[in-house]
Amino acid sequence: MELIINYLEQTNPILAALYATLFTWGVTALGAALVFFFVNPNKNIMDGMLGFTGGVMVAASIWSLLIPAINMSDGEGFVKIIPAVTGFLLGALFLLFLDKVLPHFHANFKQVEGISSRWQKTTLLILAITLHNIPEGLAVGVLFGGVAAGVPEASIAGAVTLAIGIGLQNFPEGIAVSMPLRRLGLSRSKSFFYGQLSAVVEPIAGVLGAFAVVFFTPILPYALAFAAGAMIYVVVEEVIPESQQNKDTDISTLGFLGGFLIMMTLDVVLG
Repeated sequence: MELIINYLEQTNPILAALYATLFTWGVTALGAALVFFFVNPNKNIMDGMLGFTGGVMVAASIWSLLIPAINMSDGEGFVKIIPAVTGFLLGALFLLFLDKVLPHFHANFKQVEGISSRWQKTTLLILAITLHNIPEGLAVGVLFGGVAAGVPEASIAGAVTLAIGIGLQNFPEGIAVSMPLRRLGLSRSKSFFYGQLSAVVEPIAGVLGAFAVVFFTPILPYALAFAAGAMIYVVVEEVIPESQQNKDTDISTLGFLGGFLIMMTLDVVLG
């Protein structure tokens, strides 16, 4: 871990953001690769992993994004909280807008959301997971951008910790795309390809987020909170409901708690 941090400290932070989000993309590919070995994974395991994903995203939103956004804001009392509140609401509303406009398919809910479309279910399923990955890549990029801008509250260690957390929860997301695609009739290779492709947006969002903060440093607290709002929206609107579809909801709940505790610990100890 120290070797990685030392290397990234000597690397252009925007390039470091690209490396970090390529890592999170790679973990998604690892999850998608399980389609070569399984077709119908145990539902309880999948629910636990989805719950874990939600726990990581919530903890990352709080410790890696919202708290730093508040700490780096000027003023006292209500004035100090305005950037975090504003960014959080904008992030949630942005994902709400995409959710209503962009056609996408929920495999567990077996329903299509967004505007009416003739696209195939395979395409809609990929778009559903792609929606998840936009705020994740953005969050990592924004933190690295803060490092480039010289903001004291942003550190390479914190950004790397967030990337590790996002990578951990990307593993089940890769499974959540490739397995349903296989069940819909695609070959194993195509299911894997489209499963990993769902995370290609992360490096793009990460680099754009880093660039935005570097050139417009005052937006950093807003950008951090924006990513947090978008991530919390995804957790509440999709991740948790999908993890609670089966009768034994205790498994997904325990997975959520485990993910939350692991991400909180990583952020406090390493970040």
